[in-house]
Amino acid sequence: MTEGKTAPAEGSISYPNKSVVVRMEDGIAWVSLNRPEKRNAINPAIVFEMNEVLDNLEMDDSCRVVVITGSGDAFSAGQDLKEYFREPDAGPPALRERLHKANAQWQWRRLMHFSKPTIAMVNGWCFGGAFQFLLACDLAIADEKAVFGLSEINWGIIPAGIVTKSVAMAVLQRQAMYYIMTGETFDGKRAEEIGIVNFAVPKDQLEERVRKLAHVLMKKNPHVLRACKSGYHYVRDLPWDMAAEYLAAKSDQTKHRDPEQGDQKGMTQFLDEKSYRPGLGAYNRDK
Repeated sequence: MTEGKTAPAEGSISYPNKSVVVRMEDGIAWVSLNRPEKRNAINPAIVFEMNEVLDNLEMDDSCRVVVITGSGDAFSAGQDLKEYFREPDAGPPALRERLHKANAQWQWRRLMHFSKPTIAMVNGWCFGGAFQFLLACDLAIADEKAVFGLSEINWGIIPAGIVTKSVAMAVLQRQAMYYIMTGETFDGKRAEEIGIVNFAVPKDQLEERVRKLAHVLMKKNPHVLRACKSGYHYVRDLPWDMAAEYLAAKSDQTKHRDPEQGDQKGMTQFLDEKSYRPGLGAYNRDK
C-alpha cells in the first residue's frame, strides 16, 4: 500500500489503485476519496475509479444511499494542478479530452441524476472543483469547522468546469459573487447559512448525522424518490407551462412504473385505515 493511503475498512470494496474506497454498511455506501496526503485532490485515478464506483453502486441492490466523503482531514482540495492539468496538457489532446469528459461525467452529469439518493459528507477542506460534486449531491452535511473556498481567483484563473454554474444554482448572487471574486474562505456554519450545505454540525457528530439522514431516505419509496429528483432537476429551468406538462407526465409515469403502488398504499392507510399521517413520516411500505 502506498504510504499515506488509508487502509480499506473491513467489508469495503477495493479498486486497483485504491484512490477510492467504498464501505458498505446497512444499505449505505460510504464512498471515500482516498488521497489524504494530497487532501484528496482529484487526479485521473480518482476520475476513472469514481465512474466505475458509480456504475457498480447503481447496479448493487444492497446499496440504497450513497455518501461521498474524503479520507483524512479533507473532503477534497479540488483538481490536482499537476496530475489533472499540467501533465495531461503536455500530452495528446485526445487523452486530455477523454479525462475532462470522464470528470464531468462523475462530478455532475452522472451524480446529479444518480438513481439513488446521494449525500455529501464534508469532513474538512472543500475547494474549487470539489464544489462540482458537492453541489451535484442531493443533500450535504458538513463539519461546522470545515474550510470552504473558491480560491481560483488567487491562482489567476476562473472557477471553471461547472463550478460557477453549480454555485450560481445554489447561492444567492451577492454571496456567490463575493466568494468567487475575493477567494476568501468560509467555514461549515457559513456554508449552511448561504445554502452550500443543508446542515453544519460538530465534527464528532458528523457521521452519525449523515447516517440518520440516510435512514430517513431509505424509508421512502425508492422509485418515487428517484422521480422526485428527476422532476426537480428537469423543471428547474423550464417555463411554467412546460414544467406543469412535464410533471403531469412524470407523475403518470411514476404511478405506472412504481412496483409498490405507493400512492394507493398511502391513500388506503390515510383514508381507510386511519393509520397514516403524511406530515409525520412515510407510509408503511411493508403493508
